[in-house]
Amino acid sequence: MLELLKNDTKRITHIPYETRHRIRQLAYFRMIHGSDLVCRQSTRMNRRCFAILCHLLRTIAGLTSTEVVDVEEMVAMLLHILAHDVKNRVIQREFMRSGETIYRHFNMVLLAVIRLHEELLKKPQPVPNECTDQRWRWFENCLGALDGTYIKVNVPASDRARYRTRKGEVATNVLGVCDRKGDFVYVLAGWEGSTADSRILRDALSRPNGLKVPKGYYYLVDVGYPNAEGFLAPYRGQHYHLQEWRDPENAPSTSKEFFNMKHSSARNIIERAFSVLKDRWAILQGKSYYPVEVQCRTILACCLLHNLINREMTNFDIEDNIDEVDSTHATTAVDDIHYIETSNEWSQWRDDLEEEMFTEWELRNQ
Repeated sequence: MLELLKNDTKRITHIPYETRHRIRQLAYFRMIHGSDLVCRQSTRMNRRCFAILCHLLRTIAGLTSTEVVDVEEMVAMLLHILAHDVKNRVIQREFMRSGETIYRHFNMVLLAVIRLHEELLKKPQPVPNECTDQRWRWFENCLGALDGTYIKVNVPASDRARYRTRKGEVATNVLGVCDRKGDFVYVLAGWEGSTADSRILRDALSRPNGLKVPKGYYYLVDVGYPNAEGFLAPYRGQHYHLQEWRDPENAPSTSKEFFNMKHSSARNIIERAFSVLKDRWAILQGKSYYPVEVQCRTILACCLLHNLINREMTNFDIEDNIDEVDSTHATTAVDDIHYIETSNEWSQWRDDLEEEMFTEWELRNQ
């Protein structure tokens, strides 16, 4: 019996190149060109958005076909991995490619996507004075919201203590900043999971190409950050989360609670953006098998692709009616805020805003 198995093994032959090539072409055609539904399921993009991405990667990022893989196929492989968090061997089977070919082209396209940052990270538009959106109309000159989120990473055993979060997961604490539409305008990945949110924000402000907050403008932040110029935080010790006001009997009873409710309603855009991001790209949900440097690049790439999908696909989950204003408003300030500094003036401005909001609400409900 053993001798028979040996003889059978000797008769195993490789699939001819022409056959493998036809299988690859068929797999790619079914995934991308079969229908928009299948394309979205495989890559999170419809066929039009996929074509736009390939065009941007060619013309802006300088991505070119190699001797064995063309641009469309390598982009499809990357998107399928990001969307479904599948291992290398699954892509080997679906695309009839070697593990080395997949790994090499995955990293090649990943770096090319990151080179699109100037195209896909746009300056946020501030809330105008005449804003009609009930969530944002009180926050004139607000640029959006920011927060941190944990994404699991793979690090050496010697580094796991520093990356361990309060819930015991080994993760990086990612700073995400988004505008009112839920598009990311700045992302900083790589900090250890044990690092405080405020420390990461300070680092983002101090970097040469870091987060830019022009004086006179600000982002909404939660209580994990200081209430300082450029960063409007809610009041501590008061109800804050939206679910605390869902029942009519739990309506705000003080001006500070009302301010926190309005603040939470607007700042929720960053939570929704993170939720859509992770639902869209499964590679951000589970345990990572990539080195931490590659995983951080993956996080940045997913945020950029998130913005592209929001821009090019109309059925975006968190798309809202946004007041159209001149985007140059956010860049007219001469100076940027480079560090977090609390001040009596900023605290007083928040107090005045809180009183004004509550007074109008009381008059409207009399």
